Amino acid sequence: MIDRRTFIGAVVGALLTAPLAAEAQQSVKLARIGYLGTGSPGEMAPSLQAFRQGLRELGYVEGRNIAFEYRWAEGRMERLSAFAVEFVGLKIDVIVASSSPAALAAKDATRTIPIVFVTAGDPVDSGLASSIAHPGGNVTGFSLLAPEIVARQLQLLKEAVPKASRVAVLTNPANRNTALLVKETEDGARSLKVGVQFLGVRSADALDNALSAVTKERPDALLVLFDPMLFTLRTRIAEFANNRRLPAMYPHREYAETGGLISYGASIPDLSRRAATYVDKIFKGAKPADLPIQQPTKFELVVNLKTAKALGLTISPSLLLRADEVIQ
Repeated sequence: MIDRRTFIGAVVGALLTAPLAAEAQQSVKLARIGYLGTGSPGEMAPSLQAFRQGLRELGYVEGRNIAFEYRWAEGRMERLSAFAVEFVGLKIDVIVASSSPAALAAKDATRTIPIVFVTAGDPVDSGLASSIAHPGGNVTGFSLLAPEIVARQLQLLKEAVPKASRVAVLTNPANRNTALLVKETEDGARSLKVGVQFLGVRSADALDNALSAVTKERPDALLVLFDPMLFTLRTRIAEFANNRRLPAMYPHREYAETGGLISYGASIPDLSRRAATYVDKIFKGAKPADLPIQQPTKFELVVNLKTAKALGLTISPSLLLRADEVIQ
């Protein structure tokens, strides 16, 4: 049995040491990540979830050793610059940019805070890096494009719709990578003997005009080129194509998941998970200038069989067998 004096001493000791323990706990510095998203939280949930999972696998727990600040452009690219400046004012430790436009906005805002982009087109051509092997500066990350990927998309579209001879192509002329993608599209179309017509969408507000032009031209199929802004509009684009019974090829699986016919491209969640490894390296002292830009390693072919049936298309068994996923 504890006597009164011992009990009082224990209570007083606890009261004296508790504030010290709390102070020590509060003094642990959380590494702060600023996540600059091109789309909305809902649209970018799979990518963000994969990135956070990658961090958890490396031992990072929100509230224990890392903290997040989120900013969402929701398809309005003009918002990115102000958000990036805000991150600088908050003294964020690392800025994670979901796309090339987000990374460029961050780069314009700071030359000192490390920036890791999750997906980008050609990072050298767009001005994000000096070279793939040695980015230089404070920016590095993961490229979404691979050589001749558009030609492969056209080939798969032609395989799904053998009679297609005229293809409408949605692009964003404001994207610095568009010129490269357009050339690849023209080269691929030439080899397949397919005619292509490019329709530019510079902003979300311009989408309706471009889709009206598609309706007027009456193409046999639609190809949507890689672009972060178009990605945020994927549901509207897929609904348009399906309502007009227009077979379409898209650059990411997320289009097929929202009802698009077929998609082929690099896995955004895979790149997002890998981006966490670069954030970890930077937290441990690595400099972005010394971290080479990584290329995609996982490509996915997704066929939405439900949409194909609604369009009256019969997808060949050989194409279905090569698909990484068939949505029934």
